[in-house]
Amino acid sequence: MKKTLLCLATTLALVPSLSQAKSPYFSLQDGENFKRFSVSVGALYVKPTGNAQAININTSVKNGESAKNGDIQVDTVLNNLDPSVNQGLLSLALQGVGLFTGGNLPSSLSGSSKINGLQSWTAEGTGLEADDVTTLGIMTNYFFTDNISLEVKAGIPPKVDISGKGKISAPFSATATPEIANFPLEFLNIDLKNNIPITDLGGYGKVAEARAWTPAFEVQYHFGKTGVNKFRPYLGVGLMYAYFNDLEMNSGLKNDLIKAGHMIANIKDGKAGAALERETSSANPKVKLEASDAFAPVATAGFTYDFNDRWFAVGSISYAHLKGETTITVKDAQLGELIKAKSDIEINPILGYAGVGFRF
Repeated sequence: MKKTLLCLATTLALVPSLSQAKSPYFSLQDGENFKRFSVSVGALYVKPTGNAQAININTSVKNGESAKNGDIQVDTVLNNLDPSVNQGLLSLALQGVGLFTGGNLPSSLSGSSKINGLQSWTAEGTGLEADDVTTLGIMTNYFFTDNISLEVKAGIPPKVDISGKGKISAPFSATATPEIANFPLEFLNIDLKNNIPITDLGGYGKVAEARAWTPAFEVQYHFGKTGVNKFRPYLGVGLMYAYFNDLEMNSGLKNDLIKAGHMIANIKDGKAGAALERETSSANPKVKLEASDAFAPVATAGFTYDFNDRWFAVGSISYAHLKGETTITVKDAQLGELIKAKSDIEINPILGYAGVGFRF
């Protein structure tokens, strides 16, 4: 800390001497009749150009994990038989059992299952995309010379709508082993396999919204000369920082994820049958949405047009290679994390700005 303070004090002490330094390449010396500071205010339009990235999903049910089936309807078993396996005789046998049990397989008969497919998977064809937004932009510049400046881009942080793409299904598979008097009947193993629908992201349109803070810092080169050229194009390169807060999720999507949390909780509680039947568990799943901070390179091409020595118009087009990460977790106070879904959100925005500024 002491070294940092010493370096900072030394740098500040050198500023007066640097401002008088003479160099054929770079000068901080006054005397060229240009204004040191400028600020402009205008409309800032942001158009994301990134593509939706597939969502990666993990649950607390490990591959090969064994769980009791509990009470389950015969029809539930029949509707989830693995279609790639010939189980015609087994299907008839299950229907026969259902005639004597009222269509229900009690836990004393249903046995247990070894479950696969739910530990992790990638939901291909899904993803999240940020929508266009317009807000009030504020640009400030400090000119080291008549041609070189440092610009800070800011603005009123807008609420950005996030759209969903595709449907998410859980690739469930299992080998169920019936039992009698706690004795497993492995010769009657039942192969189950089904893609269990979780949610339709595309059907909800807007799945979330977030407030976006995206300040940027650029070094710019302005062509021409003050007092000579009214129209002055410029180029800039720099760094953008993106921070998101006030995240809110669509209530329909949240309810779908809570139901998925109950499914995982039922498996953990030894009620795999109730999971397939989408019954409410003893858990209290809570959904949380988070977005990571991100840095991105940004490049700008623009121009200024002077009305007089103080007032000017400005327009610019910028591009930032910006990609962040969103994380959705479903947790229960007792069972812990049930589901975690992660997705890169590729924004890559084009920013159009038009405003009026003042130099001083």
